[in-house]
Amino acid sequence: MPALSKILQQCRKWNSRHLLGIKDLSKPQIEQILQLSLDLKGIPADELRKAAPLKGRRIFNFFVENSTRTKISFGIAARQLGAEVLDFSPGTSSLNKGESLKDTSKTIESMGVDFAVIRHPSSGAPNFLSGQIGGAVLNAGDGANEHPTQALLDLLTIREATGRINKLKIAMIGDITHSRVARSNIWLHQKLGNEVTICGPSTLIPPGLPVTVSHDLDSILGQQDVVMMLRLQKERQKAGLLPSIGEYATLFGMTRERLDLLREETILMHPGPMNRGVEISAEAADSDRAVILDQVTNGVVVRMALLLLLKEALR
Repeated sequence: MPALSKILQQCRKWNSRHLLGIKDLSKPQIEQILQLSLDLKGIPADELRKAAPLKGRRIFNFFVENSTRTKISFGIAARQLGAEVLDFSPGTSSLNKGESLKDTSKTIESMGVDFAVIRHPSSGAPNFLSGQIGGAVLNAGDGANEHPTQALLDLLTIREATGRINKLKIAMIGDITHSRVARSNIWLHQKLGNEVTICGPSTLIPPGLPVTVSHDLDSILGQQDVVMMLRLQKERQKAGLLPSIGEYATLFGMTRERLDLLREETILMHPGPMNRGVEISAEAADSDRAVILDQVTNGVVVRMALLLLLKEALR
């Protein structure tokens, strides 16, 4: 495992100031992020805190939408590297008084923020913010567009579980239409040359994606290396996209019985939060197949890697 000094030196090869989406990354950049994440996993936490490579840097966690894993993960990653973290609370902010994103961005800029981590209900909000401030912008999820750090931590988890990142068959199951996680994973695996199948009700699968489409979950499970269950966004049920939650769970939920359809080496993923008993049963979520907690753990190291890389463009 490379020493921390060598790892930090390798970061200097990075030349992008923002992380706005997987679409913007090249295959070599994806591989660099993955390798840096793997290298950082071998560095003791106390050594990272002592070195504090982001000491003196200020990170603004700008989460307009609710988040548990992503927001906490970015905060842990930043503090582990010695940065100061400012957390945004939309419920008590001026956004409730009608302040525009442009005016909020001016406030962020005036605070001398080096990194802005943004989650926003509007697709394209991180791109807009990147044109308004001098610091680096990291997309933590924008509308139904992208969630790039989730796709990257998923890739790290796949690498550790399967030993490879290409020549894979990957299935994503569920609400594809409203899933920014699905889109980022699709773009990522397309760049890596992996075969992606999406499966769900026809009302929850958008047209035009560069993937194989199926509406029969049982017929595809035995062919996959990775099966990723996606959250059924129950709030969309009001739009009449599904007959019932129960019917969805019967047709597209990962049950204990469906675990038996998987190949012996197939891994089971879920980006969270999980609706147990809907897209995934408790037995499946807690089975030996599931690497769901590994995904959460890997979120910290991937976000550390990204902060270290983007720091190079701020010098």
